[in-house]
Amino acid sequence: MIAFLGTGLLGGNFTRALLAKGEQVRVWNRTIEKAKTLEQYGAVVADSPAEAVKGMSRVHIVVSDDAAVEEVLANAEQGLTPGTIIIDHTTTTVEGAIKRTEQLKAKGYTYVHVPVFMGPANALDSTGYMLISGDHAVAQQVMPWLETMTGQVLNYGDTTGKAAGVKLIGNLFLLALTGGISDMLSLGSAVGVTGQDIATLFDAWNPGASTPARLHRVLKNNFDHPSWELQMARKDARLMIQEAARGGKTIPATEAIARQMDEWIAKGYANKDWMIVASGALPPIS
Repeated sequence: MIAFLGTGLLGGNFTRALLAKGEQVRVWNRTIEKAKTLEQYGAVVADSPAEAVKGMSRVHIVVSDDAAVEEVLANAEQGLTPGTIIIDHTTTTVEGAIKRTEQLKAKGYTYVHVPVFMGPANALDSTGYMLISGDHAVAQQVMPWLETMTGQVLNYGDTTGKAAGVKLIGNLFLLALTGGISDMLSLGSAVGVTGQDIATLFDAWNPGASTPARLHRVLKNNFDHPSWELQMARKDARLMIQEAARGGKTIPATEAIARQMDEWIAKGYANKDWMIVASGALPPIS
């Protein structure tokens, strides 16, 4: 039997998928009603984390943050059996993942942080991505379980906490992407371009497909042969901000990027490719 602590949208669907594969699952959730909705699929509901993990060799956690993980583990500890493997899918800090790995190992348990790029639908369908890093032997031990729960497991090697960092970086990209979409819609509203007009553009033009190539260009510091000069990109940003303001809108993500552009232009990089703003700190051009 498997214990699942945290049965919100993600944990609940992970549980349903495990049950559908023939696993027995005991569940706990802070709001007990959410756990009880899983009884119809065959889950056994526990009244406390300690009760949920009692006698278990495998425990999964999906809660909100480091503090929630710490609280759940503290409440579960009296029910844990030495040697229990605790798989935490929560998005947390790197520091928290490292600390829990070390502290629980000292107590005779195995903790492994396995954050995910999976929504509720992915959890139910066993698609999407899980991330893992840390002790190789532990990764090998849990990998067969994880591979049944997701589309692909990405192993980032033996550095504990790296998976937590990669997860935060991926989520940062999603935040930035959403900020860009918000700015597009605001500018569109200001200049009389509808959301459907923008959707028509993206049905034909997919700039997202160039993201890996753009990242590799930044990593190579290859900015001497610009396809879009920084000074020209900054000019376009000025036009965007002006047009949005004329229509009574703001585009905060673009305004933040424009400030970065100004800093790089002041350093002397106006004629470089505009993507130099993503390269980190370079010295001024003399």
